[in-house]
Amino acid sequence: MTELTRQDRVVAFGPGLPTVIIGERINPTGRRKFGEALARGDLDVVRAEAVRQSAAGADILDVNVGVGGIDEAAVLRDAVQVVMEASELPLCIDSSDPKALIAAMEVYRGKALVNSVTAEDASLEEILPLVAQYGAAVIALPHDEQGIPPDPQDRVRFAEVILERAKDAGIPPEDVVVDCLTMPVGADQSSGRAALETLRLLRDKLGVSTTMGASNVSFGLPDRRILNLAFLAMSIHDGVSAPITDPLLPGVRRLCRAADFFLAADTRGRRYVADYRAFPDD
Repeated sequence: MTELTRQDRVVAFGPGLPTVIIGERINPTGRRKFGEALARGDLDVVRAEAVRQSAAGADILDVNVGVGGIDEAAVLRDAVQVVMEASELPLCIDSSDPKALIAAMEVYRGKALVNSVTAEDASLEEILPLVAQYGAAVIALPHDEQGIPPDPQDRVRFAEVILERAKDAGIPPEDVVVDCLTMPVGADQSSGRAALETLRLLRDKLGVSTTMGASNVSFGLPDRRILNLAFLAMSIHDGVSAPITDPLLPGVRRLCRAADFFLAADTRGRRYVADYRAFPDD
């Protein structure tokens, strides 16, 4: 079981526990106006997305400010502060820049999730000591310098490498959240099946908490909403613990509650019923 905190709030997830949603919307990728706002130092867009996702039922908020030409360390630090003012949710601090991660974790109050580390030696050597130093958890991307392996067994092998190196750095296995590496099915139809098989292996062989970029699967295809919802339901069945997705997408939160109910991860459907009462019009 993985636990993240934000002052007194605790969010727990892992095998057998209810699904938690990591809100993906504080991210400039593919969002020109959002990126332009970050570049000129306008963090109102960050605050607005934090408020909207919290109200929509996100459990954790991913914060990514990766725009070319900015001081990422300064902007990520400021964005984390803005999100903490706007929301009580734990944060996933999303950067591959060690300086930016340090700046953000210096101001964060609680136990964060760092996004991410790979099986590349440089990444392991730079990121894992920071995760250990700040008492954080970390998302593991199971690939190396050669790219994403198509074979789920190879992904699991890279996950094992990261888990072992994390252990050596003083990070327990429950603080390593493995990404199954979801790729667009429009480019490779077998990629969806590979991600699902990876989830099953991670759950059954390693027993670790898992995540995925859920929206990646439908990139470039029509009616992305139905594709994302279908894949999310299948992923929950196959073991995803904390998908990174858009909580504002109609049906996402309710689907997670329903899937947990069917899989007996939600005792007597209490979360499902509470969600219906809180959001009767969804």
